[in-house]
Amino acid sequence: MRSFPPFDGLIAFEAALRHASVTRASAELGLTQSAVSHRLRKLEDFVGMPLLIRQPSGLSATPAGIALSNELAGLLERMADLRALCRAAAPPPALKVGVGAALADYWLVRRLPHFAEAHPGIPVELAILQGDAAARSADLDVTVLWQPAAGLRATSTQRLLFREHVYPVCHPRLLPGRRPLADVTRLKSLPLLHKGRAGEDSGAEWSWTTWFERLGLGRPPPAEIRFATIATAIAAALAGNGIVLARSLLVQDALKDGRLVRVLPQSWDLPSNKTQLVRWPAAMAQDRRVKAFVDWVLRIPKIPGG
Repeated sequence: MRSFPPFDGLIAFEAALRHASVTRASAELGLTQSAVSHRLRKLEDFVGMPLLIRQPSGLSATPAGIALSNELAGLLERMADLRALCRAAAPPPALKVGVGAALADYWLVRRLPHFAEAHPGIPVELAILQGDAAARSADLDVTVLWQPAAGLRATSTQRLLFREHVYPVCHPRLLPGRRPLADVTRLKSLPLLHKGRAGEDSGAEWSWTTWFERLGLGRPPPAEIRFATIATAIAAALAGNGIVLARSLLVQDALKDGRLVRVLPQSWDLPSNKTQLVRWPAAMAQDRRVKAFVDWVLRIPKIPGG
């Protein structure tokens, strides 16, 4: 009788290694840290050797873990394709597209009517995703993901959609004349909005400390309010509550409409350490609905600096 590895352990291992953290993996999978650690131990017991090196700076893979990770990436993609293989022979009437909440609310939904006009025979069912695990488990034809930019490339099942920039924006009433600050020291007197948990490393471009150091302003004041998601932080900025560090696609329309304004000249922009990626199962690669949507979303004009 064949012996199979614990599937829940494989999922926990992939998430923990990708985040270099059991804590972040548990948040993505909706489990406790002890549950994730238990699944990792069960997997290590199955293979008979350690797979992860636990250090104060985070998790890294042992040689055995690296070998497993290399095989696991393709395996999970193939497993995600199983549902698509069954659907390929008789595609459902609606194209199921998965996308993160912020990109959907602030960018995609405003443009979907244009797709409907160009392709009246292809209805779209939009699903909001919370993390990579949700993208893999969902019944989707196309996903738009925000992934680490390092190493990403175009393949037969994915295309790079856009590399965003990060920069501060705010409600027009916070800036006299609605123009970027000529005197950057004024930033110290304006309210700052913070995204993510304290101590969470989302990249230097998201840290007000990084921005204050670049501007020669010393250290920023302590955060009085933090927002778990970029979508909520931008909503607070639209309400006039302060200045937020935002991604270019998410504020492109608000800047164009005058609902938000830049705080600093465009020359201060920082590239995001993640990029937008559009992906589809290999079994759906020749599906006319998938091809139509991918071609359309790649052609949408995107303004790097907003």
